[in-house]
Amino acid sequence: MKQHKILSRLAVATTLAVGLSAVAVAQGGLPEPKTANGVEYVTGGFSEDGAGAFKQAEASYPLSLVFAEDAGGGSRPYVADVEVVIKDDSGSVVLNVPAAGPYFLAKLKPGKYSVEATYMGKTQTQEVSVGQGGATRHVMTWKTQ
Repeated sequence: MKQHKILSRLAVATTLAVGLSAVAVAQGGLPEPKTANGVEYVTGGFSEDGAGAFKQAEASYPLSLVFAEDAGGGSRPYVADVEVVIKDDSGSVVLNVPAAGPYFLAKLKPGKYSVEATYMGKTQTQEVSVGQGGATRHVMTWKTQ
């Protein structure tokens, strides 16, 4: 009987521990997706857990952008507060939103787009093609020296 109570308490403790670790993993995951102009996107990913969650989620988002600065010496620290403007092939603005972290994922329809990203007053533009299935990943880097 004592052994049964001990095993029962151990089972309850194990269940609680598993539940708490699942909550911790969920908190380290992706932020809530947002929608602008009918396009779902998500941004963030500074922590190691957050970066891992974004890397796992890339397959579900046709466009993946990563923002970093080139500080020289091979260092490429991630950046945030990047203004992102995405235009379709006809030049119409599809998205115009801030990136809260170094990762930016968007559920764009297949097609050709122009991505304008502005960090610390410096804008760069990349032409991207989004295809059916899979993710198109682009790293945008700003020189700071």
